[in-house]
Amino acid sequence: MAGTVLAALDTVAWDGLEPAVALHPAERMRRALRRLAEQGAAATEDDVYEVYECFAPGARRLPALSVAALPFVVVLAADPDLGSPTSRGVLVELLVDLAGVAAAAGPDAVDPGWHGQWRSLRPRIRALLADPLPRVRREALPLAEEAGALLERWHTEPDPTVRLPLLLALGAAARGGDTGPVRAVVAEVLRTGDPVLRVAAVHALAAFDAEDAVREQDVLVAVLSDPAGAPAFEATWYLPGVEHAFTREDVVAASADLYGDHPEAQLAFAVRLVTAARRSADAPLCRAALDVGRHLLTLRPSAASALLPLAGDLLTDPDDGVRYRAAHLLALLGRRATPYADALAARLDDPGADEWYEGTVGDHARWALTRIGDPRALPGLVERLYEPYRGPWSRAYCAGDPRLPEVEDVLLPLRAHAAALLPAIRRLLREDGVGGTLTCPLLRVLTEWGEASAPARPEAVALLGDARNSLDAVHALVAMGPAAAPVRDAVRRCTVLDHPGNHRLVAWAVWRLGGDRDAALRTIGEAVSAAEPPLHGPVDLLGAFGPAAAPYADDVRRLMERGDGWTRQRAALALWSITGEPEPSATVLAEGVRPEHVLPDDKDGEGGEHGGLYGVFHDALRGLVRIGRATPEVRATLRTVRAADRRLSPYRDHRAVLDDEAIRATIDEVLALPDARREVHSDGRADKRNA
Repeated sequence: MAGTVLAALDTVAWDGLEPAVALHPAERMRRALRRLAEQGAAATEDDVYEVYECFAPGARRLPALSVAALPFVVVLAADPDLGSPTSRGVLVELLVDLAGVAAAAGPDAVDPGWHGQWRSLRPRIRALLADPLPRVRREALPLAEEAGALLERWHTEPDPTVRLPLLLALGAAARGGDTGPVRAVVAEVLRTGDPVLRVAAVHALAAFDAEDAVREQDVLVAVLSDPAGAPAFEATWYLPGVEHAFTREDVVAASADLYGDHPEAQLAFAVRLVTAARRSADAPLCRAALDVGRHLLTLRPSAASALLPLAGDLLTDPDDGVRYRAAHLLALLGRRATPYADALAARLDDPGADEWYEGTVGDHARWALTRIGDPRALPGLVERLYEPYRGPWSRAYCAGDPRLPEVEDVLLPLRAHAAALLPAIRRLLREDGVGGTLTCPLLRVLTEWGEASAPARPEAVALLGDARNSLDAVHALVAMGPAAAPVRDAVRRCTVLDHPGNHRLVAWAVWRLGGDRDAALRTIGEAVSAAEPPLHGPVDLLGAFGPAAAPYADDVRRLMERGDGWTRQRAALALWSITGEPEPSATVLAEGVRPEHVLPDDKDGEGGEHGGLYGVFHDALRGLVRIGRATPEVRATLRTVRAADRRLSPYRDHRAVLDDEAIRATIDEVLALPDARREVHSDGRADKRNA
């Protein structure tokens, strides 16, 4: 076939053919195809990837050059003498990717000749389903286009590494169509198939009948909890486009995903696997099942009750990874974990760790104790929090890992223990110093702790000249209150940055530390007066002056009426502070209290990183707490949100739990406020007040 390709390459008028991206012009495509054909049996994956790059599927375009080159890819993919099975498999993956682009791209991105070219090559493409190489047959499964071709292949396919993904492909193909023939295949496999294939049958069933898949959970638990059967997964569980086989633990995670729309079934699945793993001392299975439980806990608060006793009992498990996950779970569970405080304290020096995750069992146990409020966590806490930053590579993690929390996540709630923790924080601020990794987070902790952080005044003053941290140092000093008044001049001199906003912040800070109020008010008020949306000026600072800022009330009102969401909320709160009138500020803030902001209407119920406006929602709630008003409409929304079994957060790790707790606590504060009502007197005058 290579000779045929080489001859045909010279018959194509390559000049002027539009490429998918300019970096891969027609001449490069021609050279890449020629080299691949010339290499023949000696062709490497690099030769194949050169062709792959020239098509650039990621550009989501199929221009004229792609149309001209497609027949050569099909011929080379079917050539039994070309390179290794991996090389040919990659060419088939390329065809799958190109088919995906053709299905998803708009007509302007697809050359008019593409679809006709693909139809003419379809017999050769479908022939890949019967290729002598299992790897090629497996990669070609997404090219079948309809369930009939897959069913035909099912009755003749002998290789288990192809039969399993073929069964999964049948399930996907049955979605939205005639499920009868596929259902019959699945039922037969569930009755007679080998254990791993029976698990795959449940996955296939879930693709077109999720309710039936829930009822087949016993099959998943029975097979996955058999330690002797674990190696069989790595021998047969392959998927198109994935080079390596899935381990049993990978399949546990994928099986849990089948129940994404059935959280009760997903939780039961995790609990059953943990229970089975403990009986058989199957640590890998226990770790995988705990990961499922942890993920569910970051999505659903209701998972807490079932996971709490499991995590508590597993704190003494012989396996480091199991104890690691158990301690992390107890930290997520917060005060619910109080019954296990002694067990956690016994683990403070546990050096057990997981191969892939940062920190030790002791680190997570210490964090769990801080969440409970147990003072046994305090000795050495700050030093352990800093430990991950000492290495040359600092921290590394994926967003969903059971990772250590950020320093401020742990320390911010511990203001009551400031006296015990400040010596270590001060020492670390001196050591970390200018440009240090944790200097900024630690200054934020001091700000949150307020006057309790006053002993750290010298360390904060020393950072006023640090361009990266000077403004955080200013906030920390202001929060310290009267104890920081003697350093007012040092704060005034720290306006070393060029941006005018920094000067206004410093003017505000100098006033808060006992300086000239009128001068600060004039500087900030004039900036607000000059601001035009979307610019907002320091409107959030102006509210701190209260009624003294009355001359600028109209400017604040203008920003509230014309600004974007952030500006409107800040301006509304500032206007209330200036006028003392709850309205119209409370109404503007109420605009941010909408259920879709924290309960986004998405398919999987997970929201996603940008699935909601959680910050807008929480800021609005905090503003309403300050004003002291909540309308019946706001209350109804908050009751709906509070009743939802969803984490009120865009994150899917420990931050989801922390965000959710914070927002729910503020919801409770708002619901405890008096009703805001508007009463009308007999003479027609309106009286706004808190009933």
